[in-house]
Amino acid sequence: MSLLKELNPVQRDAVKTIEGPVMIVAGAGSGKTRVLTYRIAYLLQVGVPAYSILSLTFTNKAAREMRERIDDLLPGFQTNQLWMGTFHSTFAKLLRRDADKLGFDSNYSIYDTDDSRSLVKGIMNDLDINIQQVPPAAVQSRISRAKNQLLKPADIANSATDMFEQHTAEVYEIYQQKLREFNAMDFDDLLIHPITLFDSYPEVLEKYQKKFQFILIDEYQDTNHAQYQMLKRLASSHQNICVVGDDAQSIYAFRGADITNMLEFEKAFTNTKIFRLEQNYRSTKHILGGADSVIKHNTAQIEKTLWTDNTQGDLITVIETADEMDEAQKIVRIIQHEGVRRKLQLKEFAILYRANSQSRALEDALRRSGIPYTIVGGVAFYKRKEIKDMLAYLRVVVNPNDQEALLRIINYPLRKIGEVTIKRLQDYAEQHGITLYEAAKEAHNNKELNAGHVSRIQGFITLMTKYQSLRKEISAGELAGSLVDELGIIQDFKLEGTPEARTRLENIQELLSAISEYESEDGNDTLEAFLAEASLVADVDSMDPNRNAVTMMTLHAAKGLEFPVVVLAGMEEGLFPSSFSIDEDKVEEERRLCYVGMTRAKEKLYMMHAAQRMTWGERTVQMPSRFLEEIEPSHMERETARRRVQPDPAFSRHSNGTPRKRAKRSEYSQESTSSFAQEEMTIKIGAMVRHQTFGRGKVVSVQGAGERAKIAVHFESVGRKTLVLKFAGLQPCES
Repeated sequence: MSLLKELNPVQRDAVKTIEGPVMIVAGAGSGKTRVLTYRIAYLLQVGVPAYSILSLTFTNKAAREMRERIDDLLPGFQTNQLWMGTFHSTFAKLLRRDADKLGFDSNYSIYDTDDSRSLVKGIMNDLDINIQQVPPAAVQSRISRAKNQLLKPADIANSATDMFEQHTAEVYEIYQQKLREFNAMDFDDLLIHPITLFDSYPEVLEKYQKKFQFILIDEYQDTNHAQYQMLKRLASSHQNICVVGDDAQSIYAFRGADITNMLEFEKAFTNTKIFRLEQNYRSTKHILGGADSVIKHNTAQIEKTLWTDNTQGDLITVIETADEMDEAQKIVRIIQHEGVRRKLQLKEFAILYRANSQSRALEDALRRSGIPYTIVGGVAFYKRKEIKDMLAYLRVVVNPNDQEALLRIINYPLRKIGEVTIKRLQDYAEQHGITLYEAAKEAHNNKELNAGHVSRIQGFITLMTKYQSLRKEISAGELAGSLVDELGIIQDFKLEGTPEARTRLENIQELLSAISEYESEDGNDTLEAFLAEASLVADVDSMDPNRNAVTMMTLHAAKGLEFPVVVLAGMEEGLFPSSFSIDEDKVEEERRLCYVGMTRAKEKLYMMHAAQRMTWGERTVQMPSRFLEEIEPSHMERETARRRVQPDPAFSRHSNGTPRKRAKRSEYSQESTSSFAQEEMTIKIGAMVRHQTFGRGKVVSVQGAGERAKIAVHFESVGRKTLVLKFAGLQPCES
């Protein structure tokens, strides 16, 4: 058929093999979506009714694009009868037809994450579970993981080894009862309830097995256990299931994705036919070869070797920079240089990073150079909630009359100063012609407030008064760091333990680093100047996604995209791979994430790593990522710059042309000694020490001597940190 002439031989065979289980292992840039689309078109063309085809994707965008492509390939076919969409939308539609069998009405509500979290919080309050000690977000996340693993409340209760698990099981039980009472399902239920329906009513399962004669799954490596179980039931009779994916691009374990679904597909479905799409149509030979050499270090993978007929192209360029500011400045120069050299528009460049917190320095450099950018899959650094919360605190320290900032923080973290109390404060302020802050200071005179309300409000005012007084006595960085510690939000994020909380923690770290680095250009109050600049960033940061701008995003958000020039920033141990990825299986997922990032590049790939980076307001020595060492040397070139280069004038000035001063940084030193003295104690390299914030760690090395001595310690909780010995406050501890 004419359709098949446009495919290469392997793609053609994969499309034509429609009977029995098929797994299409589609390497990066190998035409995965093309094959899936053509396979559906081929099924329609050979007479398979559209309504008997079930095609599942992970995004509505992917489903919409596939349907449009099929319409173009087969004008006049009734493609609107295809069951094509995301897992959640497709099975929500299916469940409405048989909801009564599960005790729901067909008009059930679907709760999103915020709805679910709010319900969990309400249940915890009813059970008198302290939400300060047991965060509702952590409980909701644990319930979600349990559902995706098909675990019931009793399963959690029976295996509970601590109070958190016991509370979770208790909340989980009532949570499910409430959902049913409210005629509602959460996102996870849309995957769990179909399995319950199929197991409880075999005739319903048989109906859908007969209906869906051909099942196709996109991005199969991203499926979780519940999705696997549902698909196995649907395909168990006819076995006409085709999955398309790439085990090397399985990067969503934190969302419940289970790579074994793909690695063990042949065990689940006997007589599976496997097709390997190994020809890459996207990248140059050097980019593809470099990425392939990295991913081959993983042990859990399906064997394949990518190749391309594209040109050899430029070598992958690995650049060492002095620090994150130098890194950002060099990336600006790369964009300027490659834009002229390759005649590219700004929208053809992408900057990818492991953590959202890395965007701050990059945004600053792009903005000061007049280069527009857009952030995909996230919001600009200074617009993130946790950053806006902390900036609001600092704004009230500087200007107590800032009512918007005050309203944002007066009950954050929770102080039991609710909306009714705030309204009474606002009424008092209006009646007496004073500001809200002044009304709070006079809370003891407000007859509408009881003693408990007054006490909590006075506690807040005491906190703010303290930092207003300290503002002239300590540096802006010290003030911000002390305030963060006193608020306890770092501990809250650690206790919550979710991926979202971890990201917020990293963002707070980056904000403290930004404040510590900042120095007012005209000698005025540093904190006030910093807040003014941060507010200007927020004001101009909203950009039209269609405009000609550099794209910035996390590596996770970049999956499925491609750009002529890609820059991977922050290729350092502890950052990428993340310090949270200690176990080997987690390192393998980080390596897959690196592979995804590298294969986004079509013509040129840059990989950056810094010799030093500001972390928690302290400058630490960084080690290059192990992934850089895994690149086959014939595919790469290195640029080394241990010392900070003198920036171009354009990079050291504000957009209005006025000079900008920066805090001084100490030079990188290779000096080391075998032991050091801190007050009266002597600790040798290899000894165990304890830090007030980072906990236990082992001494790795010491750099310099005297007042400038720095100590490198590998902490069990956060990995390697380099600290100024004089201020480290280390104490010896037992091994």
